[in-house]
Amino acid sequence: MTPDADGVVCRAPGKLYIAGEYAVVEPGHRAVLVAVDRFITIRLTPRASTCSPADERAGTIRSVLYATGSRPWRRRPQDGLAEAVGEDDDYVISAIRVVEALVAQGGNRLRAFDLDISSELDDASGRKLGLGSSSAVTVATVRAVAGLYGLGLDDLSVYKLAMLASDAIEPIGSGGDIAASAVTGWVAYTSPDRSWLRQARQRAGAGGCVSGLVKADWPGLSIRRLTPPSLRLQVGWTGAPASTPALVAGVQTGSQDSGGSYAAFLQDSQDCLASLIAAIEDDDARQVMAGIEQNRILLAGLSRISGRVIETAELTRLVEIARGHGAAAKSSGAGGGDCGIALCPPATDIAAMRTAWEAAGVRPLELSVHSRGPSADSPGDAPTDSPTDSPVKVAS
Repeated sequence: MTPDADGVVCRAPGKLYIAGEYAVVEPGHRAVLVAVDRFITIRLTPRASTCSPADERAGTIRSVLYATGSRPWRRRPQDGLAEAVGEDDDYVISAIRVVEALVAQGGNRLRAFDLDISSELDDASGRKLGLGSSSAVTVATVRAVAGLYGLGLDDLSVYKLAMLASDAIEPIGSGGDIAASAVTGWVAYTSPDRSWLRQARQRAGAGGCVSGLVKADWPGLSIRRLTPPSLRLQVGWTGAPASTPALVAGVQTGSQDSGGSYAAFLQDSQDCLASLIAAIEDDDARQVMAGIEQNRILLAGLSRISGRVIETAELTRLVEIARGHGAAAKSSGAGGGDCGIALCPPATDIAAMRTAWEAAGVRPLELSVHSRGPSADSPGDAPTDSPTDSPVKVAS
């Protein structure tokens, strides 16, 4: 099996926010997330030869995520890095470009390849479930392209490369969903200073010294895998997809004239998340549930001061039903639809709760927390249970 005959298969999981939404968009603020056992899977197939900046097409990306089913990509004449053909760049193109910038800076020749992308992060009709498909496809692309070139990346490097790729396409995101997809399991996350990141990137020049940015300490950034609590996680989907960038932008705009209310929300969220993370680490179920309830209250306050709906009527029904069965519950992520979560103590009749959700028009999702084994330089990770998140070479 020669290198050109090899393919790379890699996957990345979706995510759910447990707490800390909206506040985590601000640098240095905390959130807790989980990776879930639905995935974006990428198969990368090298073409027969290397390619030069003059090549019209370096490969094709095939995915049901595209309206046309596929799109070609090529190399920019100025630096040989990836760009879309006839369309705007997206997360996949951006991820290819960032990883290959690292490869090119190491003096290695770039290669031509195709990508085939499949997704489990939507329902049978193609509607997204709010599980972070954009972040998962970015992380999976980073891992797959890195695997093609034999780059040994730890989880933090994968996060940083995916964050650089994502920030170039959608700069409003916190990166928490990227962290959950890269690290997996239960994750305590503190967002980096993205203004610093963009300035550092600008100083590095057009191509950007990606290797230097990956090695640098990012102000504010912290990613830590947590020991899972004994509470059982249940997830319900409202059937109403929501746009996270639009909701986050709307809440930020609506909160600008709130006086000190937004600043108070951020501080209260920090305090709430600090207590919640400590409770998770202690497996103190009562305090974990109290933290979830408190975070819900804080989000309701943010909704009032911003004038934007975070917890919809469907999400409220989900929460009230869960609470009626003894669980702690709230919206997950930006809200406005999508998913809600419930953390259930042993006494909760989960089957009855899920039946009540269905009667109220909320679809219970068959999801579990996904934890992958440790990568290099990632101490304290959970035991290995699914190594196929990492790039796997296969015969094409």
